[in-house]
Amino acid sequence: MPEYGAAGQGGTAAREVGGFLLRRREQIAQRWADETLFRTVFTVSREEAVEAGRTVVEALAQVAGADLSADPKAPGFLVVREQLSQIGSARTRTGLTPSQVSHDVDALRPPTVDLLVADLPDAAPEAVREATNVLTVLMGTLRLVMETALSEGQALIDRQRLQLLEMTTPVIQLWDGIVAVPLIGTLDSARSQIVMETLLESVVEQRARFAILDITGVPTVDSLVAQHLMKTVAAARLMGAECVVSGIRPAIAQTIVHLGLDLGTVVTRATLADALGYALRKLGTDIVSEASHGAGER
Repeated sequence: MPEYGAAGQGGTAAREVGGFLLRRREQIAQRWADETLFRTVFTVSREEAVEAGRTVVEALAQVAGADLSADPKAPGFLVVREQLSQIGSARTRTGLTPSQVSHDVDALRPPTVDLLVADLPDAAPEAVREATNVLTVLMGTLRLVMETALSEGQALIDRQRLQLLEMTTPVIQLWDGIVAVPLIGTLDSARSQIVMETLLESVVEQRARFAILDITGVPTVDSLVAQHLMKTVAAARLMGAECVVSGIRPAIAQTIVHLGLDLGTVVTRATLADALGYALRKLGTDIVSEASHGAGER
């Protein structure tokens, strides 16, 4: 049985905790495998949960042995950072918040402390207290590393989602002075903001006098969607462009009437072609088909 030094003597307690974690890593991993964090993530095989727990314990032992228990950037934590991120992400996908995942991490400490105390039957109370404190700090830092990994992972997801929204919301120049945004899919608050920003930027860049919002590919229109459309129309007007909403199908028209939504101030057309024709006429431009042109020459 190792003899634990007094508190503050050159990190002795930290090194001893590191030794304890290495000696008891199998027992700790077995207990962790039954805790919520590992049990609910590794559902196919308990051995996978044990293996994952063992890897984390070995990383903690490295951190403690280097007397870096309070340093989330310690090399040992870097070793398991990706694994912690994957475990945390798996828990958040079930609907948990990061704080709830942190609670799962906190639940790993009691069984580990119990094993530590059992490993020190002959140690002085001060030594037990010092070792327990080191382990508590170490587990708190583990929780911080998990939270950081989760927040960084969520930030990456948010950036990718934003990029996807931008890619699926293109602004097309249909004619000199006419731009259009063909919308496909659900129009929620986040996407509506992207639509408004990209449309206004295009209005400025192209010096557009007309902006067409084509909702042919929007499955349903409710009061929220209508509100987003009205805001976009108003913003375009402030930038000097007249906004036309096209793609008003019969079912959508009935829904708008049923909801009592007032789109009286908004120019609407049944199709994108109709909206383009409206804008061209307003610009004083006529498109003559080849058949009509040929008939006029004969």
